[in-house]
Amino acid sequence: MAPIGFLVVFFAWPVVAIVGRGFAAGGLDVVLGDPRTWQLAGFTVASAAASTVVAVLAGLPVAFLLARVRLPGVGLARTLVLVPFVLPTVVVGLAFRALWPDGGVLPIVLANAFFNVAVVARTVAGLWARLDSRTTDAARALGASPWRAFRSVTLPALAPAVASAAAVVFLFCATSFGVVLILGGARYRTLETEIYLRTVDLLDLSGAAALSLIQFAAVVAALVLGGLARRRKEGARIGVSQARRPRGGEWWVVGAAGVVLALLLTPIVALLAESVSTEDGWSLAGYRALTSTGEKGALQVSGWDAALNSLKVATDATLLAMVVGVLASVVLVVLRRSPVRAARGLGETMDAVLMLPLGVSAVTVGFGYLVTLDALPGDLRTSPYLVPLAQALVIIPLVVRMVLPVLRSVDVRLRQAASTLGASPLRVWREIDLPLTLRPLVAAAGFGFVVALGEFGATSFLARPTAPTLPVAVATLMARPGELNNQMAYAACALLMLVTVLAVALIDRLGAARGRVGEF
Repeated sequence: MAPIGFLVVFFAWPVVAIVGRGFAAGGLDVVLGDPRTWQLAGFTVASAAASTVVAVLAGLPVAFLLARVRLPGVGLARTLVLVPFVLPTVVVGLAFRALWPDGGVLPIVLANAFFNVAVVARTVAGLWARLDSRTTDAARALGASPWRAFRSVTLPALAPAVASAAAVVFLFCATSFGVVLILGGARYRTLETEIYLRTVDLLDLSGAAALSLIQFAAVVAALVLGGLARRRKEGARIGVSQARRPRGGEWWVVGAAGVVLALLLTPIVALLAESVSTEDGWSLAGYRALTSTGEKGALQVSGWDAALNSLKVATDATLLAMVVGVLASVVLVVLRRSPVRAARGLGETMDAVLMLPLGVSAVTVGFGYLVTLDALPGDLRTSPYLVPLAQALVIIPLVVRMVLPVLRSVDVRLRQAASTLGASPLRVWREIDLPLTLRPLVAAAGFGFVVALGEFGATSFLARPTAPTLPVAVATLMARPGELNNQMAYAACALLMLVTVLAVALIDRLGAARGRVGEF
């Protein structure tokens, strides 16, 4: 069980060590009894819930467009909607800062929703495209209006997918770090940013531990709800996909989807405009300055050196995450197909455990690395692989969610026939599973790479000033005075966004049927 061993050593151990130190330091009862703690938790939950509602409402029309509409440009829309989800948090934060320079609650809510519209649209579209349309046709034949047929027939059938997507969106929004840090500043803080403040600036381990426990409880609740919704979704009645030209009122839904896509492009366009905008007019000074360390030596390396370091770190993290994620997916498939009920239950538990790194504070994990990994041979705290290890933890759950459904879809009869003809388990995997899953595996690797490229939470804590990644360099530049530093930050974000768009286009090209890989 190598995947579980990896999580135990590089996730559970550091997190338990930090929480344990917080308990040992005492004062947890004071933090938990402080009304400000629960105000902080309330703001975290309320803002995450608001972002989830916005993401669901915006994602449903797009899901209809992707699942049921056959029009020119739908393929482009499928790619565009996924771009925000894999954009680095600092890119999105600066994009919304270009629209709302003073930040605030509204841009935080909208930015988190902006990130996660793709989760709703792609997850719901995957089920909607396969729903049996005869039940809806029967309701229409009995006199139901299009809205009533949707409300009474289609929406209940889609409810498991909507609930599953909403649980994941809430999880992402509740643990959002970069967006809140950039747009909230000192006025608005969530549990994630408060944990960072207490750990890094105040060294208040007891307070950080208490907040981590509250956050962990919310994460577990979201994971349980998401797991229950996924099991219900797997049992949904499916039929033949029937994409067609819209009719009647369906054009209004298509129009709403178009408005959503236009709104998703607005912050991106604003960021690109800001990257070439100066007090004296349009200029490419920010892009040219990437060869330097910024105004008054804001960075210890040039922007291009930071970009190259980002590529190297993201490559290492992706390779590690693919090895662990694919192994974990294979184990989950084997457990799922086991006739023993206990084995299937173990698989469900393992599936939930693999999702935990998405919801635990990256700061907690990073600080845990610094206090625990010296016990391992070689003292990994000084290793260049420290940041890739932290980034891999973020990617592994996403790889599993993308690869696992694909592996489950492989016809078990093909594997049985190969085994009957004398093929070893390794050869069955090489001759049957690998050819059928190769393209989704490559797509998952590309997806993981762009997520690692933009990871900011743990990297901001672990990266050294002499070897920053590009998102960390952007945050450093924004914290330094000077117009050139500001222009460099926006130019670096534009480059990150370009790489992201190219990677997303590759992901969709390599995707499964209807542009979908796994749960994305």
